Amino acid sequence: MKHLLTLIFATFSLLASAQDAEVAKRRPRFQFNAENPDVHDPVMARGEDGRYYIFSTGMGIGCMSSADMKTWQMERAAFTTPPQWAMDSIRGYRGHTWAPDISYHNGKWLMYYSCSTFGKNRSAIGLATNKTLDTTSPDYLWEDCGPVIVSHQHVDNYNCIDPNLIVDDKGTPWLTFGSFWDGIQLVKLKADFKTPASKPKTISRRVGRKITLAEIDNIEHYTIEGNDTIEAGDNAVEAPFIIKNGKYYYLFVSFDYCCRGERSTYRTVVGRSKKITGPYKDSKGQPMEKGGGDTLIGPNSEYFGVGHNAAYQFDGQWYFVSHAYSKADNGKAKLFIRKMTFDDKGWIVLEE
Repeated sequence: MKHLLTLIFATFSLLASAQDAEVAKRRPRFQFNAENPDVHDPVMARGEDGRYYIFSTGMGIGCMSSADMKTWQMERAAFTTPPQWAMDSIRGYRGHTWAPDISYHNGKWLMYYSCSTFGKNRSAIGLATNKTLDTTSPDYLWEDCGPVIVSHQHVDNYNCIDPNLIVDDKGTPWLTFGSFWDGIQLVKLKADFKTPASKPKTISRRVGRKITLAEIDNIEHYTIEGNDTIEAGDNAVEAPFIIKNGKYYYLFVSFDYCCRGERSTYRTVVGRSKKITGPYKDSKGQPMEKGGGDTLIGPNSEYFGVGHNAAYQFDGQWYFVSHAYSKADNGKAKLFIRKMTFDDKGWIVLEE
């Protein structure tokens, strides 16, 4: 009987292995497209070696580089192991790290990153630093500095993901972040670029008014995964990015929905303010914290949606960087880069 059970078990194991092998054979293998790479939530910097580096959502934070912003090559992930503090504090986080932000200050590269899971605002933004972006340098090493700001489910009415650092004209660092809940937040940081020096302030929301935690918790259809997972309803705004050009600060945000392939509806909107704290207003004068924002780009003949953008100036030329859900490639999120200018009234114009 013992030998018979062993034979049966071995037979089932062989069948299972054969089925797994057949499934793996049918499953399309990932192939990196150097001229049209897949990417999600890209941010960009030009390193000491003159190459352009893009960091993005992925296991350990994805990275690729290019000499000309046209042909890209994959680089190793920023983190070889997930931050332990995030593993311990964010239930469900296992290293798939979202929406980094990259900038250079005080002799080192600063990379803010998001740790969370879908539909929950039990989230955290961390900070890592590096001396160089050149992955071939002996000095290349991302050193994790731990959490910067954390949001707690059913306690905080904001979501600590999608960070972006902006330093004002006085040298004061500010961090903007947010997704759904009560929208986009802005918090002042201390000179260490890590410690919050103010409470978060809402600078953009969709619904035109403040959403209370009671409203969110009392609407059953916001619960998407049992009673412990609540999404902040229709306030579909996220992915902030702030730049300064001339006398204005410009706030980019993404409206509507990402991450749904052919059903993605992302669009990028923008407003501006002479003060970093706002109010940011669109061309009609509508404040962004009351639902305002001019659509810069969104669904069109080529893309189901375009969003989660960043913006940079290299050699006097501004660039708009985002991901876009390609209609030609079954809704895959592709790298989207366009030159960006300002019209005679100071509003942003994207190159076709």
